[in-house]
Amino acid sequence: MDKQLFEKLRKFRGPKTLIVGIGNTLKGDDGVGPFVCQQLQHYKISAEIIDAGTVPENYIQVIVKKAPAVLLVIDAINFGAEAGAIEVFKPEQLSSYAISTHALSPRLFVDMLSQQIKACPERSRGVDSLDYARDKVYFIGIQPAQTHLGQLMSGQVKEAAQQLLRILTDLFPPKDRQINRQRKPV
Repeated sequence: MDKQLFEKLRKFRGPKTLIVGIGNTLKGDDGVGPFVCQQLQHYKISAEIIDAGTVPENYIQVIVKKAPAVLLVIDAINFGAEAGAIEVFKPEQLSSYAISTHALSPRLFVDMLSQQIKACPERSRGVDSLDYARDKVYFIGIQPAQTHLGQLMSGQVKEAAQQLLRILTDLFPPKDRQINRQRKPV
């Protein structure tokens, strides 16, 4: 397990963390976000999960209603690294040098989310939507090798997805494992 990545993601652990996967499973490595979310749902981790596929904008109201303390968005993002590299980005970093592999840019998604938080009366009191996006939304970007229609996920990205799965299942263990950890031996 990559200890450096584990430490970066460790600060996001909490009972109100929401993980959202974005991408197109028909376009090779672009499907890494939904792939990771589907696997996390299988493991029944303690964080909430949404597989938003290619239409994350359709889930903005759902995300606002869930009112997560932290929103982690998993996406294939071209940030100029080796295929399979994983990096954590704040929304403002995405507009400067990282490029999403699909139509709706990650930055636009965060801007739309911020506008909805601002428009939501129960969330607007005391919550600056820009501060929310800046301090509570993070992207876990995985560098794709290829994103052509009809291709399978590359070996490098599949390996990165497995690494990320191990880290996230350690950080957000299934609820039954949490109960077992809290029990004291008799």
